[in-house]
Amino acid sequence: MTLALAMGADFMMLGRYFARFDESPTPKLNVNGTFVKEYWGEGSNRARNWQRYDLGGKGSLMFEEGVDSYVTYAGSLHDNVAKSLYKVKSTMCNCGFLNIPDMQANAKMTVVSSTSIVEGGYHDVMLRSTTVNKG
Repeated sequence: MTLALAMGADFMMLGRYFARFDESPTPKLNVNGTFVKEYWGEGSNRARNWQRYDLGGKGSLMFEEGVDSYVTYAGSLHDNVAKSLYKVKSTMCNCGFLNIPDMQANAKMTVVSSTSIVEGGYHDVMLRSTTVNKG
């Protein structure tokens, strides 16, 4: 979240963040001994099967951009929002910024390792296709 804000974001898509909590509409499941909640990105085939995505174009031109997956269950939203905001504020403070506009004007981004390539893909999810026996 802090990185997005530092790069100038006025808002963020936080579907994965909110999908982890009790308040999301998906059921809490136990997969391989870990409590999870279902999550699918808006670009996934599961989301696009809904009628709101039918743009009348050729079906052969469509491709999946999101993943159908699980996210680790995180409890109540109420218990986690303050913690998330604290992490944003802590990171800003560690970087020497007291407010978001100052951070957006003065932040410097530096690639520090090849891990950033991994982080650029989907992460912090367990893909459904690798965790569920469909047979």
